[in-house]
Amino acid sequence: MEVILLKDVKGIGKKGESKTVSDGFAKNFLIPRKLVVRKTEETLAELKKEQAAEEKRQEALKEEAIQAKAKLETIVVEFKLKAHADHTPAGSISTKEVEKELKDKYGIIIDKRKFIDKYPMNAFGYTNLKIELYKDVIGTVRVHLVEETK
Repeated sequence: MEVILLKDVKGIGKKGESKTVSDGFAKNFLIPRKLVVRKTEETLAELKKEQAAEEKRQEALKEEAIQAKAKLETIVVEFKLKAHADHTPAGSISTKEVEKELKDKYGIIIDKRKFIDKYPMNAFGYTNLKIELYKDVIGTVRVHLVEETK
């Protein structure tokens, strides 16, 4: 039986693919669990319509990521850290804190898991952090650590 997968099914294929499976497997397992639909002209047309809508949505997400990248290039996020007597930082700044600062000050919402450089920043000066905003769209934000004056 020719079927179109509605979800990823282990051992069979990915969502949207057309596969041939045995009649019993399709009728007794896949169709009752709404994992597949029988391949017909109507279901093919509906699948193509859904794929076009998804492609349009992904294009909008990519455009949004490109705009966020341009905005990030102009931003310098500044943090003040206390220093030891030898002028080394007492502590560090994590990507979570950078993400929170971008959200609070600039209104840019970035998931902390999207940071490519995931190390804590523990040196005074400028650091460039790379962020994967979308597949093949990588933005850079500058982080400036400054010694807190007493």
